[in-house]
Amino acid sequence: MTLFTREPLAHTPLSVEPGCRVEFGAGSVARLPELIDSLGGRRAFVVTDRGLRAAGVADRALKTLDAAGVPYTVYDEVAPNPSTGNVDAGAARARESRPDVVVALGGGSVLDAAKGISLLTGNPDAVAADADHLWEAADGLPLIAVPTTSGTGAETNGFGVIEDAVAHRKVYIGHPSVRPRIALLDPELTLGLPAPATAATGIDALVHGIESLASRGANPFSVAYATEAVTLVSRALPVAHRDGTDLEARAELMMGAHLAGQALTLSGLGLVHGVAHALTAHTGTPHGVALAAVLEEVLEYTAPAATAAYERAARAMRVAPPADGDWARACVTAVRDLSGALDIKRPLRELGTERAMLPSIAAGAVADAVTKNAPRQPTEADVRDILERTYGGA
Repeated sequence: MTLFTREPLAHTPLSVEPGCRVEFGAGSVARLPELIDSLGGRRAFVVTDRGLRAAGVADRALKTLDAAGVPYTVYDEVAPNPSTGNVDAGAARARESRPDVVVALGGGSVLDAAKGISLLTGNPDAVAADADHLWEAADGLPLIAVPTTSGTGAETNGFGVIEDAVAHRKVYIGHPSVRPRIALLDPELTLGLPAPATAATGIDALVHGIESLASRGANPFSVAYATEAVTLVSRALPVAHRDGTDLEARAELMMGAHLAGQALTLSGLGLVHGVAHALTAHTGTPHGVALAAVLEEVLEYTAPAATAAYERAARAMRVAPPADGDWARACVTAVRDLSGALDIKRPLRELGTERAMLPSIAAGAVADAVTKNAPRQPTEADVRDILERTYGGA
């Protein structure tokens, strides 16, 4: 197997900042009050969504705050694909309640929105549509991330992906200050997550690992995180999908998703995410489903420039050595088999995509910031071809 580095390591300067504090373990959500106190917080602003409130998942955390006498305000109106308006509304509520700490309790959408809300709360004159200009803004509020899915790894970084509904594009809102100070990883919060949601979030984690391995920004730190992430996710995801109550599988999946998030924060992602961001912006397709729709086709396109990375991914997925030595093809086959077992891949036409949208989706994918990390740089025509191959039907 060839080395993954593109330059001699001795001449590759690296600068890696320590990550956030991580508290992992079944039942660890009970520690939320003391973690808020550790940040000097006296009043919390809890960002979540209505689905988690209705399912009782959010109540597990809120009850710990009630028992400890921690005052809090809840904003539970985060949408599945949060918009700039969504974030502005949350920030307005937060400014009224004057919290010391923001607690993000939910999946990637909630964590992303909470980062924007935290940042805007610290910048009273700003709005979410200013996202491109907020990286030099004043600090946001301290943030504690409590993920309730295992996929995005959003607890590892200081940016969120939200939709600018006016411009019909995804924007990155963030700032170093809103990188979560603490990531509270309690796999019990993911028990019973429905199979489709488990599949969609798990595929996101797997893609984070694979794209981090192949990214132009890959380095020894990100590769170490990503390799273990692919190992854990590929092993645990099918089990958790079949049996949502398997705590060990849920724990491995949550740890794998977190490590994948650490990897992508260091390396950047690639074209699978670039296409998925554009697809979601045009059709509203859930992020993980959008990734699965184009995953194998993008891997095939980038394989000539990422053979060593895809060999590493295939080995991490415990693929037997291929007789023809074509590890990249073996990686694509393993991903296709896993996606099939999860029953998540759908033709684009079934996701509300019209053929007339394809040129705009292709342009959006090429322009997306993550695409510049792809090992093989696409043209709009290249992406259009990928989209045509995944469109389905006549």
